Formats: sequence, C-alpha cells, structure tokens
Amino acid sequence: MQVIISARHGQLSDESREKIAEKLQKLPRFFERMMSIELTIDLEHEENPHVELLVSAEHKHDFVATDQSDNLIGSVDTVIHKVEQQLRKYKEKIQSRHRTNNKAQEFPVPQEPELD
Repeated sequence: MQVIISARHGQLSDESREKIAEKLQKLPRFFERMMSIELTIDLEHEENPHVELLVSAEHKHDFVATDQSDNLIGSVDTVIHKVEQQLRKYKEKIQSRHRTNNKAQEFPVPQEPELD
C-alpha cells in the first residue's frame, strides 16, 4: 500500500509528517483492499489549513474526506474519522450482500401440544 503525504503552499515538519503517517497506517485495519492513501494539506491560509484525504481501494471509487480548521492535527484526525466511517459502511454493505437471511427463520419452530 502506498501512503503519500503532500503539502501545498508550504512545508510540513518531519515530526508532523511522522505523526500523520502513523495515523494513516491504521486505516487498513478497517478495509484490507486499499491500494493507496493520499493526504494533501493546503497551507495557503496558515491559520486555517485545508486537509483532504483520498483513499483508493480495489473495485471501488475513491473515498474522499475534507476538513478545514485552525488545528492541523485536529483536521487530520477529522478526515481520518470521516474516511473510517465511509470504509466501515462500504465493508458492511459488501458483507451483507454476500450473506443470506438468517437460516433459523426459514424453518418453523415446532410447538408443544397443549395438555387438557
């Protein structure tokens, strides 16, 4: 899996890149079929950086989340959380399609005869 962290209109410190990379490395536990993770931080407005997270997975369009706030790490956490929700929902949707209805509901439960 490929992880790309890029910055526009500025540079990130090595510490920030390492923290962000650690957080992004946790995403595959929600969905195993990820091909790439791309995080773009736009530092044009330094007081409110714009963060965009793009996750590419097999057989699916890209998952995208954006956020803009005064705290860079807070924005990164927010976009990661948004993508986690999208991945969970998609994975649940895929798994529910492959499952059949509950087998216990197909067979009637025999009832005991009433004694007079």
